[in-house]
Amino acid sequence: MKRNKLIFYLIGAVVLIVIYQILSSSLSQPGLEQFEGKYEELGFYRNENNTGPVVRIYAIRAIDPNSDWMRNFAESQPHTKYGRTLVFFFSPDLKEKVDLSPQEPYFPEKYQSYLVAKFEKTPMGEGRFSNTIP
Repeated sequence: MKRNKLIFYLIGAVVLIVIYQILSSSLSQPGLEQFEGKYEELGFYRNENNTGPVVRIYAIRAIDPNSDWMRNFAESQPHTKYGRTLVFFFSPDLKEKVDLSPQEPYFPEKYQSYLVAKFEKTPMGEGRFSNTIP
């Protein structure tokens, strides 16, 4: 009887340790706050289709010119299976909001000269990042 209690307490302790590890690693992951001060959102578009492919398009003013954070930021944006996520990064010189549309070129041509980088997550989840200015 004592042996059964000991095994029960050991199994309970192991379960509690595993639950603690899961919770601590889940709650300590970096979020979007790691990008604060590096960007400003200029526009956002999401189609109304909830039953088919969801298209999300973001227009971001890149205050920091480093392309590493841009790629990480774009990868952290929501993505739906078989949908598309597009993130356009514009130079800090662009001060106005950007009207986005679901068809190419997605934003007015007058903003093309401000485009610094773009990111696309394809319907199969593959990320494609490209700098437009070397």
